[in-house]
Amino acid sequence: MAPSSIRKLQLTFTDRLGIVADIASILSEFFVNIRSMEVDAPPGADQVDIFLEVDSSSSLHDWDDILSNLQEIHSLTACKLISTLPRETREKRLQVVLDSISDGILAVDNSSRLTIMNRVAEEITGLSAEKGVGRPLRELSLPENHLSEGLQGGHFDRVPRNIQTGGRRYQFLATTLPIQDSEGRTVGAVEILKDLKRIRQLASAVIQPGKKTFTHIVGSSPALHQPIRLAQQVARTDTLISLRGESGTGKELFAQAIHTESGRKGEFVAINCAAIPENLLESELFGYESGTFTGADRKGKKGLFEQAGEGTLFLDEIAELPPGPQAKLLRVLQEGTIRRVGGDHEIPVHCRLLTATSRNLEQMMNRGQFREDLFYRINILPIHIPPLRDRMDDLPTLVDHFLFRFNSRLKKPEQELTPEAFEKLKHHHWPGNIRELKNVIERAAILSSSSRIGPDAILFSFELGRAGRRMDQNVGHVLSRQRLPQLVGDYEKRLLREALERKQGIRETARQLGISHTALLNKIKKYGL
Repeated sequence: MAPSSIRKLQLTFTDRLGIVADIASILSEFFVNIRSMEVDAPPGADQVDIFLEVDSSSSLHDWDDILSNLQEIHSLTACKLISTLPRETREKRLQVVLDSISDGILAVDNSSRLTIMNRVAEEITGLSAEKGVGRPLRELSLPENHLSEGLQGGHFDRVPRNIQTGGRRYQFLATTLPIQDSEGRTVGAVEILKDLKRIRQLASAVIQPGKKTFTHIVGSSPALHQPIRLAQQVARTDTLISLRGESGTGKELFAQAIHTESGRKGEFVAINCAAIPENLLESELFGYESGTFTGADRKGKKGLFEQAGEGTLFLDEIAELPPGPQAKLLRVLQEGTIRRVGGDHEIPVHCRLLTATSRNLEQMMNRGQFREDLFYRINILPIHIPPLRDRMDDLPTLVDHFLFRFNSRLKKPEQELTPEAFEKLKHHHWPGNIRELKNVIERAAILSSSSRIGPDAILFSFELGRAGRRMDQNVGHVLSRQRLPQLVGDYEKRLLREALERKQGIRETARQLGISHTALLNKIKKYGL
């Protein structure tokens, strides 16, 4: 007699009564024991599949006879040996899902036998699923748990636990729940183990929503992939990085992601060099001592280099630095120290410096508008961020990203752009890049009352002045019936935009317009330019 072996069968019938009895009768004649049976009878189907796992000492030759006898059953349409039961496939899929979860999961049946143990639970408890599953809890050296109480209907929520396993100490919160069937009977219990370290990380991400990573940079085009890869590669070094790109391409987002990736303990401190009046720039960057000038803090003030500590100082629009601050910045880079305005001693600084500009520093250097020695100091590793027109493959992704954000914020139903609206976006030159796209999509989300945004709601800046004449009745009230102050404001806004698009810098633009630097900054803020 051959040694005992397990075989699996799939029998297909046209559904009728008495099938199971007929199968059991034939198998018993050959001394075949049925270990498990699964019936798959989809509603309304003409056929039913019966899957069997049997234990037999029959030889392969005997199995030919067994299958031959089974095929004599009335209404049998197919009979074959199989390697895997549907139940095994489902269990394997479930295990893959459970192993992908970051929480530890343990479950028992109503006999207190361990039925589920995922990968994280194995790590925490030091017990393998292969040795544990199927055995009673009392035989397993599991850490303290409430699974037995869960079988009695007990419910334990976020109970703190500590476990020392394999030289590692785990701190986690345990939640135990009874498993009930459709009749409300308790048929098992499950315990979920949440790692406290991961909980703290998630809490930190929520508490510090402004913390940006490279995953916040939306897009997957080849033009964007290269600068991201380079930035990730050098983020953990101390190399001075110069971010180059047009206005609105996302240079500050890159800088924040580099800071996050660097792992530096200090803060990310940013300053737009064009947004600070020249007479205040030095005191903002380097700080000042008490009594330095009228209106100053009596205790003095730390500058941004000191505030950044061991973190990152981001100098945006560095091309706008006047000659005096340029010379002082060069000295900081050479000596690694600063001197506060009105101070007489050197203060060491430990922050990493990142710079950015939308202007052509090489041309400025050749015209004598930017120090040559400072240029070579900050241009060690330039990273060029592509304009939107060079990464138009990312346009659909960016539109979906901004629409989702604005619909959520405005509490509006989900919106999408019509093909005609997309075509209008594709044919625009995008001088304002991602920032301009964000403004256009926000404007469209606000103005469109439909779930589908058409081309009439896609308004570029140069169209806003005449939008009131062609907007439909639903949105016409937003821009129509303009009075003189509004018309004058629109005209001033257009003139300012045209001047700024010449990309000569904030200070030079202010001189050409015949207004002060501060006045121009106020108007830029007023019109959202």
